[in-house]
Amino acid sequence: MFLCFFLSSAYAQLPTEMVYVRGGQFWMGCTSEQRGDCLMDEVPVHLVQLDDFFISKYEVTQELWMAVMGGRNPSKVIGDSLPVTRITWIAANEFIQKLNKMTGMKYRLPTESEWEYAARGGLMSQGYKYSGSDNLDEVAWYKRNSGKKPHPVGTKMPNELGIYDMSGNVYEWCYDGYEYYERSMNYDNPYGDDFSNMKIYRGGCMTSFPDVCRVTARNKATYVYQFNFVGFRLAMDAE
Repeated sequence: MFLCFFLSSAYAQLPTEMVYVRGGQFWMGCTSEQRGDCLMDEVPVHLVQLDDFFISKYEVTQELWMAVMGGRNPSKVIGDSLPVTRITWIAANEFIQKLNKMTGMKYRLPTESEWEYAARGGLMSQGYKYSGSDNLDEVAWYKRNSGKKPHPVGTKMPNELGIYDMSGNVYEWCYDGYEYYERSMNYDNPYGDDFSNMKIYRGGCMTSFPDVCRVTARNKATYVYQFNFVGFRLAMDAE
């Protein structure tokens, strides 16, 4: 199920298309389809229970960013349909606060567990190594096919839930502070330390090798870290 919310602005009337993700249980971390490619912070595998939520069908584009934030486009490679990049975790949350005021909605960043569950395909998961396929070229812009530049969102195949670019194109911030799994294995709707300066980003990017584009691969950076291949997508509670 898709919901489409419209944002009116001086720039455009832009849809924010959200995918409904039915909650459930899943094994988070280095499960068997990863074929031993995981790093130490992807273990132990642990069972997680999530409530229903929404997640955006696409990464936040530069067009949507500019409609909300105005001013100077922070991205290195410019294009309306390209994902916005060079976004800090703080800037992503500032954007969300403004978007919520403009729309009356309650958007937020996805938690890390929501991100992985959605990337895996939720209850429709086929157990792929990457988001939507075991063939990375079908679903991702990455080091071997991207020309080392971002591409318009939604130009590769979606995953089982109809979500695009959860492997490759640009990395995506999650809400969570970074922790090792053995310290944070909460069963219900888990999230990392709110007060950690190190935040999670996921999914790989246009300059990533295949192992970084896996659905279980984890990355961390400070909340003020800004670099050319990190963006974000939106999430929202299903009330």
